[in-house]
Order: sequence, then structure tokens, then C-alpha cells
Amino acid sequence: MPNYVDLSKASVCPKCQSDIAKALLSCLSCGYLIHSDQLTQLADEAKTFTNDGCLTNALQRWRDALELLPENSKQAGVIQQKITDLNREIEKNPALSIPSINENDEKKSWLAKSAGIGALGLLVWKFKFVFVFIITKGKLLLLGLSKSSTAFSMLLSTGVYWVAWGWKFAVGLVLSIYIHEMGHVAMLRRYGHKADAPMFIPGIGAVIRLRQHIGDPQEDARIGLAGPIWGTFAALFCYLVYAISGLGIFAAIGKLGTWINLFNLLPIWQLDGGRAFHSLCRSYRWICAVTILVAWFISKEGLLILLIIFAGSRAMFGSAPKEKDSTSLIQYTILVIALTLMGAIDVPIPETK
Repeated sequence: MPNYVDLSKASVCPKCQSDIAKALLSCLSCGYLIHSDQLTQLADEAKTFTNDGCLTNALQRWRDALELLPENSKQAGVIQQKITDLNREIEKNPALSIPSINENDEKKSWLAKSAGIGALGLLVWKFKFVFVFIITKGKLLLLGLSKSSTAFSMLLSTGVYWVAWGWKFAVGLVLSIYIHEMGHVAMLRRYGHKADAPMFIPGIGAVIRLRQHIGDPQEDARIGLAGPIWGTFAALFCYLVYAISGLGIFAAIGKLGTWINLFNLLPIWQLDGGRAFHSLCRSYRWICAVTILVAWFISKEGLLILLIIFAGSRAMFGSAPKEKDSTSLIQYTILVIALTLMGAIDVPIPETK
């Protein structure tokens, strides 16, 4: 935080009458909170939402308030504790609804809506089975497609993969990545974060622009693992369609989706597995490592060797929280087992062109 005042952009503190820069969050002379009126309003709304049982909306208000407070202030610490408490309450109630991608969804431009409808129409026309999957997952997936940046980047990525592997495989791959990323978005929205729908980058995948910092390791783990969970169900759906229809293209898409989600479980850097390991105590990390070792011994899946190496390293070295996060442990180990079993399924190599 700057320790000077730009008088050309200054206003007067209503408490001590000192000049203060508009960019500051508090008065340097007396500590008066510049956005006190807005903070009071956000606090009142958060309390009302909490009393009404709308915990996700309450979280959104508290997170908005946190952005208007100096990072090391006493008030910021109090609000951060409220956010942590609400996070724990949300984890106990999985039936809570997920807010839309953007609070202004109903006010989207005609261009954004048209792009989303056009992209959705193309995908449904090319891969009719996806429509059924989208309906079962709810309107959040559809709302993601209504954002022009997501729709256009999806079409661009589809075109790139189309040239390499044909339209069927390209559309399936892009949809698999989209569903994985929307798992992250859904959990971000559940925890009250402002998160956009994914932006696709051909050859790399997709990214989500997060506007607020995630400070709670358990919360970060839930958000991180939500992607592989959604992605695993998408891959499983492809396998089921293959089993029913006998169309090899679905098996190929399911196989690749399985590999992508297993790769994301690598406990390194900002991959989903790395975010999960941030919340695991040392003993739980060892359980994960042993689970991966057993999975490799049974399946001989080469990618699991990398998971073993990094999981073992994270278990032996570096800091680890003392609090036991059983939810992350269960989710991570089940994902490893499920994806290993799915990856062991023999599938034909279809004609993708």
C-alpha cells in the first residue's frame, strides 16, 4: 500500500479532515475506512442472506467487502473468519444451488447470446449425445456457452483440433475440456467467488480467470478437484454411450478424457492434484501415494509413475497442514481408482476424419 498522497486525486477524510488518495482503502492519518458505507451495506446484506439460508450469496457479499478493506486490518481478519465459517457450512450442505456465471446474465448483449446459441447449436448438431448430458448437469453448463469469449474460443479450438483429428473427435475433446473447467466454475460460484466461464487456448486446454484470492487450502482443494470430478463423469458418459452404441469415437473421447483428468491429478504446481495436496496432512499424503502405487501395480499405467513420484515427494518434503481434510483425501483417492479402472478399458482406434 502506498505511503504517499497524490493531491491531484485526493479527497478529504470525513473523520479527521486529512487529504487522502482515492486509491487508498483507509485514511493514513486516522485509519478511517474509506468505503465504510458500502461495507456496512454489504455486511447487512450478508447477514440477511445468512439468516435466509442463502449461504453462497452471503459469501459473495463478504468477499466483496474483503476487497474494500486493507489486507492486514482487524476488520479484514474478522471477515476472513466469517468466510471460513461459511465455507464449512456450505461443505455440510451439498444441496445448495449454484449462482449463475454472472450476476448480469439476464442483461447480456445480443452478440453474446447469439454466439452462445450458435456454438451450442453446432455442438448439439455434431454430437447429439452431449445435449442429454448438458440437461442432466443443469443450466450452469448452458450459461457458460452464452458468454461470447467462451463460445468463440471453443469454436477456434474445435477448428484447430478438427484439422488434426476430424470434427467428431475435435468436438468431443473440446466438450470434455469444457465440462472439466465448468466443474471448477461451479465450485467457485458455490463458494461465492466471481469467476468467468473458461477461455479456450488451442493446444493447451482452457483457463478460468479468477478475480478473487483463495486463501483457504480446503476451499482451494474442493475447487481444484471439482474439475476432475466433472471430467470423470463426462468420460464415463462417453464410455457408456460406446458400450450401448458400439461407436468407437465415443470410446476414444472417453479414453482421452480419462487421461486428461488423471494427468490433472499430478500433485504439482497449480494442477488440480497440487491444489488438493495443499490441504492434505502428511499422513493423508502417504495414503494417496500408497493408493497410487497399488493402482499402478494392478494396471501398469505409465502416467501413475509420475503421480507416485510427486505424491511421495510431497509426502516426505515441504510443509503440510496439521488439520485432517478427509473430504479431499476421499475425493482424490476415489478419482485415482476410478480413472485407473477407466483407463484400463480396451478401446478400438476409430477413424476420426
